[in-house]
Amino acid sequence: MRFEKKTILAGTALAVAVIIIATGVYFAKNSGNPPASERSAGEPNAKQADAVTAKSVELNETQAKTVKVEPAGERTFVIQREAVGSIDFNQDMTVPVFSPYQGKIVELFAKLGDEVTKGRGLYTIDSPDLGQAESTLIAAAGVLELTTHTLARAKKLYETQGISQKDLEQAVSDQQSAEGALKAARNAVRLFGKTEVEVDRIVAWRRLDPIMVVPSPITGRITARNAAPGLLVQPGVAPAPYSVADISTMWMLAQVIESDSPLFHVGQQVKVRVMAYPDKVFEGKVSTIGASVDPATHRLLIRSEIRDPKHELRPGMFATFVILTGDSVRATAVPAGGVVREGDGTMTVWVTTDSHIFAKRTVKVGLQQDGFDQIVDGLQPGELLATEGALFLSNAFTNASR
Repeated sequence: MRFEKKTILAGTALAVAVIIIATGVYFAKNSGNPPASERSAGEPNAKQADAVTAKSVELNETQAKTVKVEPAGERTFVIQREAVGSIDFNQDMTVPVFSPYQGKIVELFAKLGDEVTKGRGLYTIDSPDLGQAESTLIAAAGVLELTTHTLARAKKLYETQGISQKDLEQAVSDQQSAEGALKAARNAVRLFGKTEVEVDRIVAWRRLDPIMVVPSPITGRITARNAAPGLLVQPGVAPAPYSVADISTMWMLAQVIESDSPLFHVGQQVKVRVMAYPDKVFEGKVSTIGASVDPATHRLLIRSEIRDPKHELRPGMFATFVILTGDSVRATAVPAGGVVREGDGTMTVWVTTDSHIFAKRTVKVGLQQDGFDQIVDGLQPGELLATEGALFLSNAFTNASR
Protein backbone atom coordinates (compact mmCIF):
# COMPACT_ATOMS: atom_id res chain seq x y z
CA MET A 1 0.00 0.00 0.00
CA ARG A 2 2.79 2.34 0.86
CA PHE A 3 4.61 1.34 -2.37
CA GLU A 4 1.55 2.17 -4.53
CA LYS A 5 1.22 5.58 -2.91
CA LYS A 6 4.82 6.42 -3.72
CA THR A 7 4.29 5.35 -7.34
CA ILE A 8 1.27 7.68 -7.75
CA LEU A 9 3.17 10.63 -6.32
CA ALA A 10 6.11 10.03 -8.64
CA GLY A 11 3.81 9.83 -11.69
CA THR A 12 2.09 13.05 -10.74
CA ALA A 13 5.41 14.88 -10.32
CA LEU A 14 6.55 13.66 -13.73
CA ALA A 15 3.37 14.89 -15.38
CA VAL A 16 3.72 18.33 -13.81
CA ALA A 17 7.33 18.54 -14.97
CA VAL A 18 6.32 17.68 -18.55
CA ILE A 19 3.62 20.37 -18.52
CA ILE A 20 6.06 22.99 -17.20
CA ILE A 21 8.65 22.10 -19.85
CA ALA A 22 6.05 22.23 -22.63
CA THR A 23 4.76 25.58 -21.46
CA GLY A 24 8.27 27.03 -21.37
CA VAL A 25 9.00 25.85 -24.90
CA TYR A 26 5.71 27.38 -26.14
CA PHE A 27 6.42 30.81 -24.64
CA ALA A 28 10.00 30.69 -25.83
CA LYS A 29 8.80 30.21 -29.40
CA ASN A 30 6.12 32.91 -29.16
CA SER A 31 7.84 35.53 -26.98
CA GLY A 32 7.97 38.13 -29.89
CA ASN A 33 4.38 37.60 -31.05
CA PRO A 34 1.72 38.64 -28.54
CA PRO A 35 -1.81 37.48 -29.07
CA ALA A 36 -3.82 39.08 -31.86
CA SER A 37 -6.21 40.67 -29.37
CA GLU A 38 -3.30 42.46 -27.71
CA ARG A 39 -1.82 43.60 -31.04
CA SER A 40 -5.08 45.08 -32.18
CA ALA A 41 -5.44 46.98 -28.94
CA GLY A 42 -2.38 49.25 -29.22
CA GLU A 43 0.41 47.91 -31.45
CA PRO A 44 0.72 47.85 -35.28
CA ASN A 45 0.32 44.56 -37.06
CA ALA A 46 3.15 43.01 -39.08
CA LYS A 47 2.03 44.77 -42.27
CA GLN A 48 1.96 48.14 -40.49
CA ALA A 49 5.41 47.55 -39.04
CA ASP A 50 6.74 46.80 -42.51
CA ALA A 51 5.05 49.99 -43.83
CA VAL A 52 6.72 52.16 -41.20
CA THR A 53 10.08 50.62 -41.91
CA ALA A 54 9.65 51.33 -45.64
CA LYS A 55 8.70 54.98 -44.95
CA SER A 56 5.16 54.47 -46.17
CA VAL A 57 1.64 54.96 -44.89
CA GLU A 58 -1.44 52.95 -45.81
CA LEU A 59 -4.82 54.70 -45.79
CA ASN A 60 -8.28 53.19 -45.54
CA GLU A 61 -11.07 54.22 -47.90
CA THR A 62 -12.28 57.09 -45.72
CA GLN A 63 -8.79 58.52 -45.20
CA ALA A 64 -7.94 58.20 -48.91
CA LYS A 65 -10.80 60.53 -49.79
CA THR A 66 -9.13 63.36 -47.86
CA VAL A 67 -5.95 63.19 -49.94
CA LYS A 68 -5.79 64.58 -53.47
CA VAL A 69 -3.55 62.62 -55.83
CA GLU A 70 -2.17 64.10 -59.07
CA PRO A 71 0.74 63.37 -61.38
CA ALA A 72 3.79 65.59 -61.12
CA GLY A 73 3.85 68.01 -64.04
CA GLU A 74 6.26 70.33 -65.78
CA ARG A 75 6.30 74.12 -65.71
CA THR A 76 8.48 76.92 -66.95
CA PHE A 77 10.24 78.70 -64.11
CA VAL A 78 11.77 82.10 -64.71
CA ILE A 79 15.06 83.12 -63.15
CA GLN A 80 14.23 86.30 -61.28
CA ARG A 81 14.80 88.39 -58.18
CA GLU A 82 12.20 90.12 -56.05
CA ALA A 83 12.45 93.24 -53.92
CA VAL A 84 10.30 95.99 -52.45
CA GLY A 85 10.40 99.70 -53.10
CA SER A 86 8.28 102.78 -53.67
CA ILE A 87 6.84 104.79 -56.54
CA ASP A 88 8.06 108.30 -57.36
CA PHE A 89 7.68 110.83 -60.16
CA ASN A 90 10.09 110.50 -63.04
CA GLN A 91 12.43 113.27 -61.92
CA ASP A 92 14.11 113.29 -65.34
CA MET A 93 10.76 114.42 -66.75
CA THR A 94 9.84 116.88 -63.99
CA VAL A 95 10.14 120.52 -65.02
CA PRO A 96 10.12 123.57 -62.71
CA VAL A 97 8.11 126.26 -64.48
CA PHE A 98 9.90 129.56 -63.84
CA SER A 99 8.84 132.85 -65.32
CA PRO A 100 11.28 133.85 -68.10
CA TYR A 101 11.08 137.48 -66.94
CA GLN A 102 10.68 139.34 -63.67
CA GLY A 103 7.19 140.36 -62.64
CA LYS A 104 4.34 139.99 -60.20
CA ILE A 105 1.88 137.13 -60.41
CA VAL A 106 -1.57 138.35 -61.39
CA GLU A 107 -3.67 135.22 -61.84
CA LEU A 108 -3.35 131.45 -61.32
CA PHE A 109 -4.98 128.85 -63.57
CA ALA A 110 -3.87 125.46 -62.18
CA LYS A 111 -4.02 123.68 -58.83
CA LEU A 112 -1.81 121.03 -57.30
CA GLY A 113 -2.58 117.63 -58.83
CA ASP A 114 -4.17 119.03 -62.00
CA GLU A 115 -3.24 117.37 -65.26
CA VAL A 116 -2.25 119.91 -67.89
CA THR A 117 -1.36 119.80 -71.56
CA LYS A 118 1.66 121.37 -73.20
CA GLY A 119 1.07 125.07 -73.82
CA ARG A 120 -1.71 125.49 -71.30
CA GLY A 121 -1.32 128.66 -69.24
CA LEU A 122 -0.41 128.10 -65.61
CA TYR A 123 -0.23 131.70 -64.37
CA THR A 124 0.16 135.29 -65.56
CA ILE A 125 2.58 138.00 -64.48
CA ASP A 126 2.65 141.77 -64.89
CA SER A 127 6.03 142.09 -66.59
CA PRO A 128 7.87 145.44 -66.85
CA ASP A 129 10.11 143.87 -69.50
CA LEU A 130 7.07 143.06 -71.62
CA GLY A 131 5.80 146.59 -71.20
CA GLN A 132 9.15 147.93 -72.36
CA ALA A 133 9.15 145.63 -75.39
CA GLU A 134 5.64 146.74 -76.32
CA SER A 135 6.64 150.40 -75.98
CA THR A 136 9.49 149.77 -78.37
CA LEU A 137 7.09 148.05 -80.75
CA ILE A 138 4.66 150.97 -80.74
CA ALA A 139 7.50 153.42 -81.31
CA ALA A 140 8.90 151.34 -84.16
CA ALA A 141 5.47 151.16 -85.75
CA GLY A 142 5.19 154.99 -85.54
CA VAL A 143 8.63 155.50 -87.06
CA LEU A 144 7.80 153.14 -89.92
CA GLU A 145 4.57 155.01 -90.62
CA LEU A 146 6.45 158.33 -90.63
CA THR A 147 9.26 157.15 -92.89
CA THR A 148 6.75 155.58 -95.27
CA HIS A 149 4.96 158.94 -95.71
CA THR A 150 8.31 160.72 -96.03
CA LEU A 151 9.40 158.33 -98.78
CA ALA A 152 6.14 158.83 -100.65
CA ARG A 153 6.63 162.67 -100.64
CA ALA A 154 10.28 162.30 -101.61
CA LYS A 155 9.34 160.27 -104.66
CA LYS A 156 6.87 162.95 -105.83
CA LEU A 157 9.38 165.73 -105.29
CA TYR A 158 12.07 163.77 -107.10
CA GLU A 159 9.77 163.38 -110.11
CA THR A 160 9.44 167.18 -110.30
CA GLN A 161 13.13 167.58 -109.49
CA GLY A 162 12.22 169.15 -106.16
CA ILE A 163 14.92 167.10 -104.35
CA SER A 164 18.15 165.46 -105.36
CA GLN A 165 18.66 161.76 -105.89
CA LYS A 166 20.71 161.68 -102.70
CA ASP A 167 17.74 162.90 -100.65
CA LEU A 168 15.51 160.26 -102.24
CA GLU A 169 17.98 157.50 -101.46
CA GLN A 170 18.17 158.72 -97.86
CA ALA A 171 14.39 158.54 -97.58
CA VAL A 172 14.43 155.00 -98.95
CA SER A 173 17.14 154.00 -96.46
CA ASP A 174 15.22 155.51 -93.53
CA GLN A 175 12.08 153.65 -94.52
CA GLN A 176 13.92 150.31 -94.81
CA SER A 177 15.57 150.84 -91.44
CA ALA A 178 12.18 151.51 -89.88
CA GLU A 179 10.80 148.29 -91.38
CA GLY A 180 13.70 146.33 -89.88
CA ALA A 181 13.21 147.94 -86.48
CA LEU A 182 9.49 147.12 -86.50
CA LYS A 183 10.13 143.51 -87.42
CA ALA A 184 12.67 143.18 -84.57
CA ALA A 185 10.22 144.80 -82.14
CA ARG A 186 7.44 142.41 -83.16
CA ASN A 187 9.75 139.42 -82.64
CA ALA A 188 10.76 140.73 -79.21
CA VAL A 189 7.12 140.93 -78.13
CA ARG A 190 6.37 137.45 -79.48
CA LEU A 191 9.12 136.09 -77.23
CA PHE A 192 6.91 137.00 -74.28
CA GLY A 193 4.19 134.69 -75.59
CA LYS A 194 2.10 137.17 -77.52
CA THR A 195 0.47 135.90 -80.69
CA GLU A 196 0.51 137.69 -84.06
CA VAL A 197 -3.07 138.79 -83.50
CA GLU A 198 -2.17 140.27 -80.12
CA VAL A 199 0.86 142.04 -81.60
CA ASP A 200 -1.26 143.54 -84.37
CA ARG A 201 -3.77 144.71 -81.78
CA ILE A 202 -1.04 146.45 -79.76
CA VAL A 203 0.21 148.20 -82.88
CA ALA A 204 -3.26 149.18 -84.04
CA TRP A 205 -4.53 150.43 -80.68
CA ARG A 206 -1.21 151.85 -79.48
CA ARG A 207 -2.02 150.35 -76.09
CA LEU A 208 0.31 148.41 -73.76
CA ASP A 209 -0.63 144.92 -72.51
CA PRO A 210 2.08 143.94 -70.00
CA ILE A 211 0.25 140.80 -68.80
CA MET A 212 2.30 137.77 -69.77
CA VAL A 213 1.01 134.17 -69.70
CA VAL A 214 3.46 131.49 -68.50
CA PRO A 215 2.50 128.16 -70.12
CA SER A 216 3.28 124.56 -69.19
CA PRO A 217 6.31 123.36 -71.18
CA ILE A 218 5.14 119.71 -71.16
CA THR A 219 2.03 117.60 -70.77
CA GLY A 220 1.81 116.19 -67.26
CA ARG A 221 0.61 116.68 -63.70
CA ILE A 222 1.16 119.63 -61.37
CA THR A 223 3.44 118.25 -58.67
CA ALA A 224 4.22 121.48 -56.80
CA ARG A 225 2.67 124.93 -56.52
CA ASN A 226 4.42 127.82 -54.76
CA ALA A 227 2.58 130.64 -56.52
CA ALA A 228 0.18 133.22 -55.15
CA PRO A 229 -1.28 136.43 -56.61
CA GLY A 230 1.00 139.40 -55.98
CA LEU A 231 4.11 137.28 -55.51
CA LEU A 232 7.19 138.71 -57.21
CA VAL A 233 8.92 136.08 -59.33
CA GLN A 234 12.29 136.15 -61.04
CA PRO A 235 13.84 133.80 -63.59
CA GLY A 236 15.63 130.86 -62.00
CA VAL A 237 15.00 131.89 -58.40
CA ALA A 238 13.72 128.92 -56.38
CA PRO A 239 11.18 127.82 -55.58
CA ALA A 240 9.55 127.75 -58.99
CA PRO A 241 5.90 128.87 -58.97
CA TYR A 242 4.90 125.50 -60.46
CA SER A 243 6.46 122.11 -61.19
CA VAL A 244 5.04 119.80 -63.83
CA ALA A 245 5.92 116.10 -64.23
CA ASP A 246 5.40 113.88 -67.24
CA ILE A 247 3.41 111.00 -65.74
CA SER A 248 3.40 108.68 -68.75
CA THR A 249 6.25 106.95 -66.92
CA MET A 250 6.99 106.73 -63.20
CA TRP A 251 10.01 105.71 -61.18
CA MET A 252 10.16 102.59 -59.03
CA LEU A 253 12.94 102.91 -56.45
CA ALA A 254 14.12 99.77 -54.67
CA GLN A 255 17.03 98.60 -52.55
CA VAL A 256 18.43 95.15 -53.39
CA ILE A 257 20.84 93.12 -51.32
CA GLU A 258 24.52 93.47 -52.07
CA SER A 259 25.00 89.81 -53.02
CA ASP A 260 22.44 90.16 -55.84
CA SER A 261 24.02 93.29 -57.34
CA PRO A 262 25.99 91.41 -60.08
CA LEU A 263 22.68 90.07 -61.46
CA PHE A 264 21.26 93.47 -62.42
CA HIS A 265 21.97 95.61 -65.44
CA VAL A 266 20.33 98.50 -67.27
CA GLY A 267 17.56 97.44 -69.64
CA GLN A 268 16.29 94.40 -67.71
CA GLN A 269 12.53 93.89 -67.78
CA VAL A 270 10.67 94.73 -64.57
CA LYS A 271 7.18 93.78 -63.38
CA VAL A 272 5.71 95.85 -60.57
CA ARG A 273 2.68 95.40 -58.32
CA VAL A 274 1.23 97.95 -55.91
CA MET A 275 -1.24 97.48 -53.06
CA ALA A 276 -3.81 99.77 -54.67
CA TYR A 277 -4.09 97.47 -57.73
CA PRO A 278 -3.20 93.98 -56.44
CA ASP A 279 -4.37 92.20 -59.61
CA LYS A 280 -2.57 94.48 -62.05
CA VAL A 281 1.01 94.26 -63.24
CA PHE A 282 2.87 97.39 -64.39
CA GLU A 283 5.79 96.80 -66.73
CA GLY A 284 8.99 98.70 -67.32
CA LYS A 285 12.74 98.34 -67.37
CA VAL A 286 15.77 99.12 -65.23
CA SER A 287 17.03 102.62 -66.05
CA THR A 288 19.70 103.25 -63.41
CA ILE A 289 21.85 101.17 -61.06
CA GLY A 290 23.34 102.90 -58.04
CA ALA A 291 27.04 103.72 -58.17
CA SER A 292 27.70 102.58 -54.60
CA VAL A 293 26.39 100.26 -51.91
CA ASP A 294 24.95 101.74 -48.73
CA PRO A 295 27.54 100.88 -46.05
CA ALA A 296 24.87 100.79 -43.32
CA THR A 297 22.41 98.42 -45.00
CA HIS A 298 24.65 96.83 -47.66
CA ARG A 299 21.99 97.41 -50.25
CA LEU A 300 22.14 98.85 -53.77
CA LEU A 301 19.69 101.30 -55.34
CA ILE A 302 17.87 100.06 -58.44
CA ARG A 303 15.76 102.59 -60.34
CA SER A 304 13.26 101.51 -62.98
CA GLU A 305 11.03 103.43 -65.36
CA ILE A 306 7.49 102.05 -65.21
CA ARG A 307 4.91 102.68 -67.93
CA ASP A 308 1.69 104.18 -66.56
CA PRO A 309 -0.48 105.18 -69.54
CA LYS A 310 -3.65 105.45 -67.41
CA HIS A 311 -1.94 107.57 -64.74
CA GLU A 312 -2.85 105.20 -61.91
CA LEU A 313 0.39 105.25 -59.93
CA ARG A 314 1.04 107.83 -57.23
CA PRO A 315 4.33 108.83 -55.60
CA GLY A 316 4.90 107.11 -52.27
CA MET A 317 2.99 103.93 -53.15
CA PHE A 318 4.52 100.79 -51.67
CA ALA A 319 5.51 98.44 -54.49
CA THR A 320 6.98 94.99 -55.03
CA PHE A 321 8.86 94.24 -58.19
CA VAL A 322 10.32 91.28 -60.04
CA ILE A 323 13.35 91.53 -62.33
CA LEU A 324 14.22 88.78 -64.79
CA THR A 325 17.88 87.94 -64.24
CA GLY A 326 18.27 84.86 -66.48
CA ASP A 327 16.71 82.55 -69.03
CA SER A 328 13.62 80.52 -68.11
CA VAL A 329 13.99 76.80 -67.29
CA ARG A 330 11.59 73.88 -67.80
CA ALA A 331 11.45 71.57 -64.79
CA THR A 332 9.32 69.17 -62.73
CA ALA A 333 6.72 71.11 -60.77
CA VAL A 334 4.57 70.23 -57.76
CA PRO A 335 1.85 72.36 -56.12
CA ALA A 336 3.22 73.97 -52.99
CA GLY A 337 0.75 71.96 -50.85
CA GLY A 338 2.37 68.72 -51.98
CA VAL A 339 5.78 69.50 -50.46
CA VAL A 340 6.36 69.13 -46.71
CA ARG A 341 9.25 70.71 -44.82
CA GLU A 342 10.39 68.21 -42.19
CA GLY A 343 11.74 69.07 -38.79
CA ASP A 344 15.32 68.54 -39.91
CA GLY A 345 14.88 70.98 -42.80
CA THR A 346 14.56 68.41 -45.57
CA MET A 347 11.77 68.63 -48.13
CA THR A 348 9.61 65.56 -48.81
CA VAL A 349 6.73 64.43 -51.00
CA TRP A 350 4.41 61.41 -50.71
CA VAL A 351 4.31 59.29 -53.85
CA THR A 352 1.84 56.50 -54.61
CA THR A 353 0.74 54.05 -57.27
CA ASP A 354 -2.73 53.12 -56.01
CA SER A 355 -3.83 56.18 -53.96
CA HIS A 356 -3.83 54.05 -50.78
CA ILE A 357 -0.21 53.30 -49.96
CA PHE A 358 1.98 56.42 -49.90
CA ALA A 359 5.76 56.33 -49.70
CA LYS A 360 7.79 59.19 -48.28
CA ARG A 361 10.49 60.53 -50.58
CA THR A 362 13.05 63.25 -50.01
CA VAL A 363 13.33 65.81 -52.82
CA LYS A 364 15.39 68.90 -53.58
CA VAL A 365 13.34 72.05 -54.13
CA GLY A 366 14.50 74.93 -56.31
CA LEU A 367 12.42 77.94 -57.32
CA GLN A 368 8.97 78.69 -55.90
CA GLN A 369 6.65 80.59 -58.23
CA ASP A 370 2.90 81.04 -58.69
CA GLY A 371 2.02 78.39 -56.09
CA PHE A 372 4.35 75.71 -57.50
CA ASP A 373 7.69 74.34 -56.31
CA GLN A 374 10.43 73.39 -58.74
CA ILE A 375 11.69 69.86 -58.00
CA VAL A 376 15.37 69.76 -58.88
CA ASP A 377 15.98 66.16 -57.79
CA GLY A 378 14.02 63.19 -56.43
CA LEU A 379 10.88 63.22 -58.61
CA GLN A 380 10.07 62.76 -62.28
CA PRO A 381 7.15 64.18 -64.29
CA GLY A 382 4.17 61.83 -64.35
CA GLU A 383 4.75 60.21 -60.96
CA LEU A 384 1.64 60.22 -58.76
CA LEU A 385 1.86 62.06 -55.47
CA ALA A 386 -0.32 63.69 -52.85
CA THR A 387 -0.81 67.33 -53.82
CA GLU A 388 -3.26 67.98 -50.98
CA GLY A 389 -3.08 66.20 -47.62
CA ALA A 390 0.69 65.67 -47.69
CA LEU A 391 0.98 67.17 -44.21
CA PHE A 392 -1.64 64.71 -42.95
CA LEU A 393 0.41 61.82 -44.33
CA SER A 394 3.57 63.18 -42.72
CA ASN A 395 1.84 63.44 -39.32
CA ALA A 396 0.38 59.93 -39.67
CA PHE A 397 3.79 58.54 -40.46
CA THR A 398 5.35 60.32 -37.48
CA ASN A 399 2.70 59.01 -35.10
CA ALA A 400 3.04 55.44 -36.42
CA SER A 401 6.81 55.56 -35.98
CA ARG A 402 6.63 56.41 -32.30
